[in-house]
Amino acid sequence: MKYSIIVAVYNRPDELRELLETLTRQTFRDFEVVIVEDGSTLTSKDVCDAFASQLRLSYYVKPNSGPGPSRNYGCRRATGDIFIFLDSDCTVPDDYLQAIDKAVVRDGLDAFGGPDREHASFTPTQKAISYSMTSLLTTGGIRGAKVRVGGAFHPRSFNMGITRDVFNDTEGFSGMRFGEDVEFSIRMMSRGYRVALIPDAWVYHKRRTDFKKFFKQVHNSGIARINITLRHPQTLKVTHFFPAAFTTYLVMSVVAALTQPIGSLALLLPALYTVALLVESSFKYRNPLLGLRCVVAAYVQLLGYGSGFIRGIIWRIILNKPEQGAFEKTFYA
Repeated sequence: MKYSIIVAVYNRPDELRELLETLTRQTFRDFEVVIVEDGSTLTSKDVCDAFASQLRLSYYVKPNSGPGPSRNYGCRRATGDIFIFLDSDCTVPDDYLQAIDKAVVRDGLDAFGGPDREHASFTPTQKAISYSMTSLLTTGGIRGAKVRVGGAFHPRSFNMGITRDVFNDTEGFSGMRFGEDVEFSIRMMSRGYRVALIPDAWVYHKRRTDFKKFFKQVHNSGIARINITLRHPQTLKVTHFFPAAFTTYLVMSVVAALTQPIGSLALLLPALYTVALLVESSFKYRNPLLGLRCVVAAYVQLLGYGSGFIRGIIWRIILNKPEQGAFEKTFYA
């Protein structure tokens, strides 16, 4: 077996069904699927049973520990030479594995990742969240880009692959609750493994389904950035401070506008930024109402990550507390 597709799932049987359906249509067929049920209360067993005749599929159930340890669990039971990690809220095009195999053979990759896209069927909120994570005006447009800004490409676990040798050498994902994929990528690259982006190996990624869940996700990502920095200090970049700086400036601007006669001038820059977001997103989707939703998503993304980053600094550096996340009971939500 060449490839083992490993999916850690938590309370997402319907989304897993959509992913498995797309895997049945792969043009490249030398693969198995390993599903790890991470302590779900809403299991995917019936879904997996329904695809047992169409895919080489193994289904395991374990106590909840989070996605990183669950992926490691799947790796130890997989038979493939190369492990591919997909999130259960992703679907893939028919030539997904073909694109991966072509690049792996051609470039001799030890590890790799691919970008994500939004599907036409996504809800307006999912499209807005996708915009906020990929726009030049929010994240710098670097997620899945060929040209990186502020550092090397780090595969993300929603669409990521490693060889069995890499897993055996590194022992896989760490016990970090959040940011475990970036931390894993850093360790791989520090050992000299060849890691690359495969632009054609993209997935449709639903991400979060509402702004509350999205805020939790990016807030934990901000905290995780500090945890990663304390493990790997050399990886901290100036760009990591941007959301925290934006959050601080916005809060100070609002306070100034409420307390000082000319304080409202401080809101000029956020106002201009909001207009830029609205214009770009409305043009992208040709829908001003969706553009407004994109503005909301962008602010949720920046304020969520920024506040998490600040919280991480206070908790880990100033108070010298151990690693933690703010929303540890919902690793997948």
